Amino acid sequence: MKPRLPTLLAAIASLIVTAALAFAVLERPAPAENLPQRVSQHIADAGAAHPITAVLLDFRSVDTLLEVAVLLVAVVVALALREAQPDGPDRMGLDNPLLRAVMSWLLPLMLLVSAYLLWAGATRPGGAFQAGAVLAAAGVLLRLAGVRLGGFAGTGGATRLRLLLVLGPAAFVAVGLGTQLGGRAFLDYPPALAGGLILVIELALTLSIALALLSLFRLAPPQSDVERLAERRRRPRQ
Repeated sequence: MKPRLPTLLAAIASLIVTAALAFAVLERPAPAENLPQRVSQHIADAGAAHPITAVLLDFRSVDTLLEVAVLLVAVVVALALREAQPDGPDRMGLDNPLLRAVMSWLLPLMLLVSAYLLWAGATRPGGAFQAGAVLAAAGVLLRLAGVRLGGFAGTGGATRLRLLLVLGPAAFVAVGLGTQLGGRAFLDYPPALAGGLILVIELALTLSIALALLSLFRLAPPQSDVERLAERRRRPRQ
């Protein structure tokens, strides 16, 4: 069976992109300056002792803000996909007593690990993204165990969910506007307040990232195209 023209064009485009990326990696120019050295020179004013946290939430904080915004856009797209086929079956949840029993032991440990990763991010590997991922994993396990998150049910729960989803980007923007009102650049923290401001941002980001990842799992379209086609074929013709 001969491949169709769109498939052939997609394969050619993929090869071109792969070759371009390989060329960019192999022929990348030498850095104009020693960035690790610059980070180590200015990390005392960053509010975080770990260089990765300092880069993500101070030196390149705008990039991190855009990353969180992209994650939020992905949730909006997932909401649109879910609303496009709202009548599909919800297969989420396994009525398994063993899984529920395991979760009763595992959930407190996951919450503790998430809190540790958030707190440790200032001085060692960790931070909001890692803590949020662990929280999201706990939420996924709860959903698989058939536990409904009652606080996000109904119209009021949906509103609370949306507010918490935008909490991280909103805290980022609020801190940035505050630094501007204080006569500094956007997200240029005062050295005396840098540590506290970064902690506030990371707390908000942890909740938003966790709920965004959990929402992407929960809002997956209930039926795939293959399943809908198979169901349509099983229906008797009228």
